[in-house]
Amino acid sequence: MSIELIVLDVDGTMTNGEITYTQNGDEVKSFCVKDGLAISSWIRLGKQVAIITGRNSKIVERRAKELGIKHFYQGVGDKKEVLQNILGNLGLNMGNVASIGDDLNDYTMLLSSKISFVPANASNHVQKIADVVLSKNGGDGAVREMIEKLIALENLEDKYLGLWY
Repeated sequence: MSIELIVLDVDGTMTNGEITYTQNGDEVKSFCVKDGLAISSWIRLGKQVAIITGRNSKIVERRAKELGIKHFYQGVGDKKEVLQNILGNLGLNMGNVASIGDDLNDYTMLLSSKISFVPANASNHVQKIADVVLSKNGGDGAVREMIEKLIALENLEDKYLGLWY
């Protein structure tokens, strides 16, 4: 069964987990451009991407729009429940899901997915249950590494590279 949907946590996965506030109270986050290119390429291959995050952030909403991510959920307490709803809407099941998260609020989502990934600097508790502990930290190419592993696993290298030549 092929992976049709990747599910992304944000803080500590798409970002390094730091949240900076300006003197005016604005929130600042940084995203890895390499992750973004891989995410948009996955979508161009006809695959789906979802962001499911526990926090609310206009910055993350903007990033999701930039990347063309249609399934975007913020302020989520139960990530597995939201994931099940997405799957129902898409006509997919957990056998079609790869997920990445870094902390305890990702635990049940990671356990439920066909393939689970965590960044190198993830919580030890989620590292123990993950299928793959990546070599990259969150915000430093972990999502890119996950997608490239999936591309290889799904034998999509030619199609993936064909997007760029």
